[in-house]
Amino acid sequence: MSKMPGTIHGVGLGPGAQDLMSVRTDRLVRGARHIAYFRKAGRPGQARRIVEGMLRPDAVEIAMEYPVTTEIPLSDPRYKQCLSAFYAECTDRLSALAQAGDDVVVLCEGDPFFYGSFMHLHSRLKGMVPVRIVPGISGMAGAWTASGAPITWGDDVLTVLMATLPEADLARRIADTDALVVMKIGRNLPKLRRAVAAAGREAEAWLVEHAAMPEQKVTPLAQADNVTPYFSILLIHGQGRRP
Repeated sequence: MSKMPGTIHGVGLGPGAQDLMSVRTDRLVRGARHIAYFRKAGRPGQARRIVEGMLRPDAVEIAMEYPVTTEIPLSDPRYKQCLSAFYAECTDRLSALAQAGDDVVVLCEGDPFFYGSFMHLHSRLKGMVPVRIVPGISGMAGAWTASGAPITWGDDVLTVLMATLPEADLARRIADTDALVVMKIGRNLPKLRRAVAAAGREAEAWLVEHAAMPEQKVTPLAQADNVTPYFSILLIHGQGRRP
């Protein structure tokens, strides 16, 4: 009789605080024998940091270390080739465990299906072994909560952008929306600042760093000299219809 395959669970950890996880994620993380997570080489990894103190004593940790992050430009064909091979290797590693009958919990910052690395595993694992997703509070929700104001009202249109886009595209889209979230800022801050100014909206823009974490910081864009490379989000709040 063949062994039933295990399940790979992509679990959303939320914006960074353990008490903002779902009950289901908490249960899966605490009970998992195999815990996998992404991280930059030489770093503990933000996802792993979030679950510190939650893992069972005999948990087997699977650190999936990115071969590149910002060392190669996104436009360079080598970037895609390198990451594609990396995700294929991770897929083989996790699917082997599942095919042997073991469950694996993959830690995902924010929500697994919202600009996360787990999506690249999911597209490869789907159809090979059982995969289940546990949604999480997105980082942008943590950011606008930290700002202390609603991000949208009434009929406001919310646009989510990556700061890696060309400057002209950023400026056009920023000018054309009511409410705005911009992610992946890091070294793109000068370009993003120019695009916000070109759209005439610098006075409305806020930077939120490390939302829902102890080092949380909310600053008007005009007063920000720099920004942390990760966990930084720019917001422009909508001002739409309300009673």
